[in-house]
Amino acid sequence: MARLAKSLHTERPWLIHELTSDFDVEDVWSFRTPGAGPDDFPVMLGALQSAGGPARQTGPVRFLFALRWKLGTLLGWDSPAEGVGSRVVSLRDRLPSDLRAAYRGPDNDAMPLKAVYELPSESARELANKTVHTVMHLSWVPGADGDHELRMAVLVKHNGWFGRLYMAAIAPFRYLLVYPALTRQWERAWRDRAELAGHPRTGGGAYHGLR
Repeated sequence: MARLAKSLHTERPWLIHELTSDFDVEDVWSFRTPGAGPDDFPVMLGALQSAGGPARQTGPVRFLFALRWKLGTLLGWDSPAEGVGSRVVSLRDRLPSDLRAAYRGPDNDAMPLKAVYELPSESARELANKTVHTVMHLSWVPGADGDHELRMAVLVKHNGWFGRLYMAAIAPFRYLLVYPALTRQWERAWRDRAELAGHPRTGGGAYHGLR
């Protein structure tokens, strides 16, 4: 994984730009997918779903997620009243009507990130709580070596000063622990995709971030 300039996301004509003019681009990352072709984005998404989420991460990362969700429960950060459809309106409501009725990708109640849309070369999932309304945008672009590669952009709409302070406080943990572990998991998912190809896509997103 390599961290990229935000302009490498914002300069591309992605649909997500039309839905998130009031969001900030937090991070942009690329993931190595050697041998990937232009039509392999659905294959990559399937591999990510099969690879699983935080439950299959390292002990330190699992501990961080468990601590975060425990705090969220105790402090009410993740209550339904703070989520999508309550505190914030889903980005699906901003989609053109023809896309709103189109395939949006699978969901899973066990995973917080919910699908907004899924297209041949990009997809978006969202999550809201008391701190932020965040979007994980995945895209499929030509890489420098001629293969296509996966990119992830994290977009955030902070819930006031509290959301900004919270994101600043967790940044070191995201960069030192969560993102490196995510890289290993996602790049391994691509390498193992042939073995995982027969597994069903369970939905919900392979990663819901330390949010």
